[in-house]
Amino acid sequence: MRTLLHSALLLWAACNPFAPGLGEGDPYTHLLGDPTTIDGYFTAFKNAYELMDISLYEPLIDSAFVFLYTDFDAGVEREWGFIQELESTRRLFQNAVGVQLQWNHVITQQELTPKVSTRVVRSFNLSISLEGGEIFRGDGNVNFLLVRTDSTDAWRLQRWRDESEL
Repeated sequence: MRTLLHSALLLWAACNPFAPGLGEGDPYTHLLGDPTTIDGYFTAFKNAYELMDISLYEPLIDSAFVFLYTDFDAGVEREWGFIQELESTRRLFQNAVGVQLQWNHVITQQELTPKVSTRVVRSFNLSISLEGGEIFRGDGNVNFLLVRTDSTDAWRLQRWRDESEL
């Protein structure tokens, strides 16, 4: 009886019910988003924005990234690349006291190259709160080109055409 009790105690002591097993993967995937799926990518993007965490945001962006937007004042299309994207997002996160991003319906989703290149146009609502109570709100559509090297890799944003009305 004593040996059975010792064995049970040793087994229980070696088991941490609050820690995932070795083969169970990332325990935060369901919370932060699994960027190996399209839905998970959008969840991860939303969480990076709302947590204002550049370390969560950067892995979602491809090194060949291009952001395109219309400069309505000048009447021209402008763009910036990977470094500028990270710097502008870092500044946003540093200056905001809160960000809320709501992904709405997917307007179009088109697989360009099977399992490695997909274009997604999706509507959104964005709210950015600054210190002092100032709030900026915007909505519109994002036109994302998501890429990866193979079907098991995480999706990364290579091209973002801003179709918002900010």
